Amino acid sequence: MNFQVTVLKILVAYPDGFAVMEDLKRDMAILATSGRDWADRTRRLAARVPDLDIFSQGLVERISGGWKITSKGRALLELMEARPTALERAEAPPVVETSATSPAPVPPLRQPTDRAKRRRERRERRREARERARANAS
Repeated sequence: MNFQVTVLKILVAYPDGFAVMEDLKRDMAILATSGRDWADRTRRLAARVPDLDIFSQGLVERISGGWKITSKGRALLELMEARPTALERAEAPPVVETSATSPAPVPPLRQPTDRAKRRRERRERRREARERARANAS
């Protein structure tokens, strides 16, 4: 469910709501590794629409190598992001804080192809940083 909310949020940020798969995958990877805030936010948004299915409900279309958010998808996302009413706040389950002593959940293991891709990207960023440092030093 969080995946589907993330797709909607990413697509709405693109011009005309269209993103090619490479861009969509890159943005999803960034958001998925951005920390607990994003996961909590998407979980809260998804809870407002429990039976969310972006493709069967016509919220997202598959178009020539990418995905595009529809006007129906934009409207649903606006509804999900609208401030909850007093009635919704009263029905919401209380937030349970975890203590600092409880261990954090272990993230799932990443696939080797993802790991190799991340290594290449890190190497490329380091190389670019070294080149910038050399250029600034001279």
